[in-house]
Amino acid sequence: MSRKTYSLSALAIAATASLSFSSADGAEAFAQDATVDTAAQVETPEPIAQPIEIVPEQPVFISQEVAQPIPEPTPALEITSNASSLRELVGSVDTDAQLSEQMRCLAGAVYFEARGEPLAGQLAVAHVVINRSEDRRWPASYCGVVYQRSQFSFVRGGRMPSINTSSSAWNRAKAVAQIAHDNMWESEAADAVYFHANYVRPRWSRSKTRLTQIDTHVFYR
Repeated sequence: MSRKTYSLSALAIAATASLSFSSADGAEAFAQDATVDTAAQVETPEPIAQPIEIVPEQPVFISQEVAQPIPEPTPALEITSNASSLRELVGSVDTDAQLSEQMRCLAGAVYFEARGEPLAGQLAVAHVVINRSEDRRWPASYCGVVYQRSQFSFVRGGRMPSINTSSSAWNRAKAVAQIAHDNMWESEAADAVYFHANYVRPRWSRSKTRLTQIDTHVFYR
């Protein structure tokens, strides 16, 4: 029983008892007093908070492929203005930082496709991967380009082979990938989206524009 109900019931009992022993005038006076007391004791009911219905948002389904975003190129480092050669620049790049997944794919392509090539050839291979990722004809990420079916021969079963991460070749590949990603050094094959070894002549090369040959690789757009 609430505090408000309890006060009204007590007044009713008191009024009944008083009527048994009082005159009509006394009863009328008591009734007037009771009316005053009751009015004083009855509180204005507080508004009852209405419950708020929470409607969960409907999930949004995306029917198209979602590509992992490629890291934004960082501003060219100050060492680019001081480096007199690509070799010097490669030696100046910090390769101790942990690679993102996308940058590891880019460096992996350089490592497996061109680690035996001169640095200019390694840089050109990196640019092919980057240029493809920016072209609508290919996936929109470095990893998407590298793992695209039947594009890079070193990819087997959708996987990249193990990398000797303690080797100088891997450190060079990481540095070259960073230089290409940040566009820190001009490449002879800056616009290339195709390449092949010079000891083969694929059919598709006949319809492409040859840009340059760097050691054993020929580059096209």
